[in-house]
Amino acid sequence: MERKSKWHIHNVQLVLEDRVVEGAVSVENGQIAAVLPAGSRLPDDGRPVLDGGGGYLLPGFIDMHIHGGNGSEYMEATMDAFSTISRFHAGHGTTGLLATTVTASREDTEAVLRCADAFRQESGSYAKLLGVHLEGPFISPKWPGAQNPSYITEPQLDWVQDWEARYPGLIRQLTLAPESKGALELIGWLSKRGIIAAAGHTDADYETILTAADYGLSQAVHTYNAMTPLHHRKPGTVGAVLTHDGICAELIADGHHVHPGAIKLLLRAKPLEQVVLITDAMSAAGLGNGTYKLGELDVLVQEGVATLAKEGNLAGSTLTMIQAFRFMMEQAGLSIWEASQLGSANPARRLGLWEQTGSIAAGKHADLVWTDSDFQIRQTWVEGKPVLTDGV
Repeated sequence: MERKSKWHIHNVQLVLEDRVVEGAVSVENGQIAAVLPAGSRLPDDGRPVLDGGGGYLLPGFIDMHIHGGNGSEYMEATMDAFSTISRFHAGHGTTGLLATTVTASREDTEAVLRCADAFRQESGSYAKLLGVHLEGPFISPKWPGAQNPSYITEPQLDWVQDWEARYPGLIRQLTLAPESKGALELIGWLSKRGIIAAAGHTDADYETILTAADYGLSQAVHTYNAMTPLHHRKPGTVGAVLTHDGICAELIADGHHVHPGAIKLLLRAKPLEQVVLITDAMSAAGLGNGTYKLGELDVLVQEGVATLAKEGNLAGSTLTMIQAFRFMMEQAGLSIWEASQLGSANPARRLGLWEQTGSIAAGKHADLVWTDSDFQIRQTWVEGKPVLTDGV
């Protein structure tokens, strides 16, 4: 990605790690060169100065679980689809993401990996492809959700070993059912290589999740959804996620997947740094009512809610990260900087990228989002370069 932009932005509220302060930011060669307090004199170096109009400057969002947007999905395995998705979500504040698959055949999964490997070599001005999140096919047939049950299989360590050998470092997260045969061995293998092992679409009980955590399980996929629920005599997967500080909880904050009360319970149970906002967005994100595809399955979207056309199960979302960010402040009572932590800092840490991105600090990539006072996006920058998008 080109890194030629040199510019300043001032008269903005800077959303930092633990507070919001008025100030300014200088950007040079794709990085944040300086973070300046209000009233500081900007260097007179001839570079453009943008007046932030009293709005907010946020660190760019990082979406660890996203299937598509603006009519395209990653399972298409084309460069055009990858570009469309990255461009759309960058317009809604996302500066980095994991291309997420659905449960599919080995061949179709490998096609996505090939395309992702090629796409990450391209220079572009949209959201950065940080890797791939394999959601399945090693999940429970009892909790398929919107995954195609025809392709569900027990964990195949040799498949993943082959993929990692062919595309080193591309797979960043793998979702599986920890109770399935061979799952613990795969979890241990993933953990040793720095790949996030996540529980999702699982029938595991409380004790199985704790055992899996001992092997290296460290994340829960779309918490509360497609997993054994909390019961006072059978705490289930949800109970284990709520009480184990070593398990990070993904959260779809759209008001449809999880009730605000359950979100508040999650936030009271978990350390703030162990919750990450995701969209789980499918191809219909950014579009209207109609019928769409999620892999090979038909999805009906009505009033922004995506469900399988036949079964009626929730099928991903039409959410964007800026919407999730606003929801967490309006419905869950988080402060601006706390909501920002869930959408930027926490996923950056989960992916081992904290030294490069996830907060507004000198020396980090200039992955930034400028909004007005109502958190409507004015501009997104990826490594200091403005993202030109439509549909914002």
